[in-house]
Amino acid sequence: QVQVVESGGGLVQAGGSLRLSCTAALSFDDYTMAWFRQAPGMRREGVACISKQSNYARTSGSVKGRFTISKNNDGNTLYLQMNNLRPSDTAMYYCAASRYQFCSLDEPDFVYWGQGTQVTVSS
Repeated sequence: QVQVVESGGGLVQAGGSLRLSCTAALSFDDYTMAWFRQAPGMRREGVACISKQSNYARTSGSVKGRFTISKNNDGNTLYLQMNNLRPSDTAMYYCAASRYQFCSLDEPDFVYWGQGTQVTVSS
């Protein structure tokens, strides 16, 4: 089992920014990577994904224009830059890795998951 570790969560006021990071014992250039989130009492939802060679990325409609997914040049750290945060963005955020070639926000496509990092946005 590959260990995936998220960091960077915290408490922020509405309108603020946070950057989440994800590291793992694998090369992110060999996996499609994604961020998911789960709010209390809600299903886990895909937020953003980036393909293996970083030539394609997309975000879900609820965060489009506010969140950006990226990887560092070494391909061993994944980021989620979150701007203009809203109370509705409050959730546990998870990093996940998929062997599929194409960007995906479907949970069954992902084989490795982190334990999550909590993001809380106050109004």
